[in-house]
Amino acid sequence: MNSITKALTAIVIAAFEQCGYDPALGEVTPSDRPDICQFQCNGAFAGAKLYRKAPFMIAEEVAALLREKSEFSSAEVVKPGFINLILTDEYILSVVKEIAADEHAGIPQAENPQTIVIDYGGPNVAKPLHIGHLRSAIIGQAMKNLARACGHKVYSDVHLGDWGLQIGLVIAELNERFPERRCFAADFDPERDSVEPLSAELLCEVYPFASNKSKEDEAFKEKAHIATYELQNGRAGYTALWKEILRVSVADLKENYSRLGVDFDYWYGESDADKYIPELMKILEEKGLSYESDGALVVDVQQEDDKAPIPPAIVRKSDNSSIYATTDLATIIQRERDFKPDKIWYVVDKRQELHFTQVFRCAKRAQLVPQETELELLGFGTMNGSDGKPYKTRDGGVMRLSDLIETVTESSEKRLESSAFVSEENRSEYARKLGMAALKFGDLINHRAKDYIFDIDKFLSAEGKTGIYILYTISRINSIMNKAEGLKPEFRGIYTDAEREIMLRLLMTGDAFRLAMSEKAPNYVCENAYQLAVAFSRFYHENRILDEEDEDKKLSWLALSLTVKRVITKHLDVLGIETVENM
Repeated sequence: MNSITKALTAIVIAAFEQCGYDPALGEVTPSDRPDICQFQCNGAFAGAKLYRKAPFMIAEEVAALLREKSEFSSAEVVKPGFINLILTDEYILSVVKEIAADEHAGIPQAENPQTIVIDYGGPNVAKPLHIGHLRSAIIGQAMKNLARACGHKVYSDVHLGDWGLQIGLVIAELNERFPERRCFAADFDPERDSVEPLSAELLCEVYPFASNKSKEDEAFKEKAHIATYELQNGRAGYTALWKEILRVSVADLKENYSRLGVDFDYWYGESDADKYIPELMKILEEKGLSYESDGALVVDVQQEDDKAPIPPAIVRKSDNSSIYATTDLATIIQRERDFKPDKIWYVVDKRQELHFTQVFRCAKRAQLVPQETELELLGFGTMNGSDGKPYKTRDGGVMRLSDLIETVTESSEKRLESSAFVSEENRSEYARKLGMAALKFGDLINHRAKDYIFDIDKFLSAEGKTGIYILYTISRINSIMNKAEGLKPEFRGIYTDAEREIMLRLLMTGDAFRLAMSEKAPNYVCENAYQLAVAFSRFYHENRILDEEDEDKKLSWLALSLTVKRVITKHLDVLGIETVENM
């Protein structure tokens, strides 16, 4: 079904056209003054310039036709030329009924569904997830869910860092600790020899140790570079060890992402794109795009309209090694071959904007994808502590994501200890769900590009714009419906202003999802869910639903409650938040 503003715009467009004016003038938007009207059209102002006519006169002609429409109870012109619109209760109710019956809960489906690849996650193997991975994971998951909810075909890829120097560092350090292992022997035979099992704990300890060691020990640093080179050139023992590192790391990553409610369709890494690098270099050379500069191979990406210099993209370093830009470009070739995407979105820290500008421009210049393919960075800000700086542990270190999840879950469980609605046996599961709701909503309610302050007490509050408040609304409706067992909810009318407010908010669901999709920002979904919960809370406090003696009102209010629950639940599904039965 259409969003409400799109449906109303079609009606007003027809009225402008019938009056002899450009139909493009008929765009309808939600009112800036909801105390005066519900929707408005300001097209008469642009029409005044086109037709050399007072905007008030144009607006009056159009409004006269709109007053004859059954959708509007009022189409009033306010000087100098605003058209203020109020819908009839009958029309509002008819649209709400459509939403209640719609399998998509009022979310408009794409007229021309597209294929979208979303790159989010970006962890390095042999390293634990830390809080720097949080935003990429939950924003990326929400964008994947959002695009699918709007009818698009979406493929998600974790894009592992599994082929660079960090692997060489791990191999070099393991070699120093366990030199007797067969994987380090020059005559390693994969048919005869095996690799000793590794553990996630060992790898998580080895990498930071090796990284720090390489900064102080030049010989070890060189050893790591050699190990990286030999791995990438097929040394059998290193390849077998790399596969074991990958096996252990991916299993650990999947477990931690699962705790966060995040998943991926593909677990490709930089290594999967490696085979496309020779083809990439050939394309750049044949098109005359690459040239040597200070020993490195680069591609110019500066454009005439750039207000600041954009450095050339380096596609091969002076030591003949590949860098991030190389593998990112090779990955674009891979994705074009595998998926033929209309869009590729990268959910990455916005501080990487220059890198992706270089990569995207190089890809378009080299025609790695069609010109119409959208390559876009969905950049996000940082999660900060109370000091306004990126969140750290008490000792100033970077917190593991698993520790953050544990902290939020424990804080949630403490709050549940006094709850009469949650049994002791269900407390841990509820604590997990409430903790994740608090964490995700606390992040996603902010526009992805903005930094925000991590405040666990605020996020776990049952008041304000929090995931807990939204879940409490669902819980309240569950309680109502459980007590109304045996009654058959059915819309029969609109009886109060509070009902009308809820229904208008339900009507705005389609626009909220359209806006979230166009701006690629899940915060609009969060905001709409919150406004729905607020509207329902007001209605709940003003009306005793189950004690209402008027049967028509009671059944209609129950139908409205069920619809609110279903629509809010759809919002939460997109945000990756699980509901609870009661609180």
